[in-house]
Amino acid sequence: MTEFTPWTALAGGTVLGLGALILLLLNGRIAGISGIVSGALDVSDPNARWRWMFIAGLIIGPLLAAPFGTYLPERIDAGWPLIIAGGLLVGVGTRLGSGCTSGHGICGIGRLSPRSIVATATFMLVAVVVVFIVRHLSGV
Repeated sequence: MTEFTPWTALAGGTVLGLGALILLLLNGRIAGISGIVSGALDVSDPNARWRWMFIAGLIIGPLLAAPFGTYLPERIDAGWPLIIAGGLLVGVGTRLGSGCTSGHGICGIGRLSPRSIVATATFMLVAVVVVFIVRHLSGV
């Protein structure tokens, strides 16, 4: 996952974009993962069924891609406390930003939403700063 391969990136981006477009055209919904998951967990949401199907697709997708040589990492170089803290921080950021990277970055920018463009630029800037701190200043 650390080596850039333009063809697989292009294929992945195309599939993500088409999936988001199909969800928007057929269901009138934005493919923001945080909103989909929170709606699926809300037992009173009448749209929970399609949300669970979407989540199932996210889980099944890598299994279908494996025969084509695409794999998820088998080892993550981080302990559980760091993984849990990262997940919680992503959740807090999603709430503060009124959406996640998929909702803002894929769908919002595709709709030319100024709010999503600013949010995505902020996500990317923070990611650059965090990677710089972790790799060059923290000694980890």
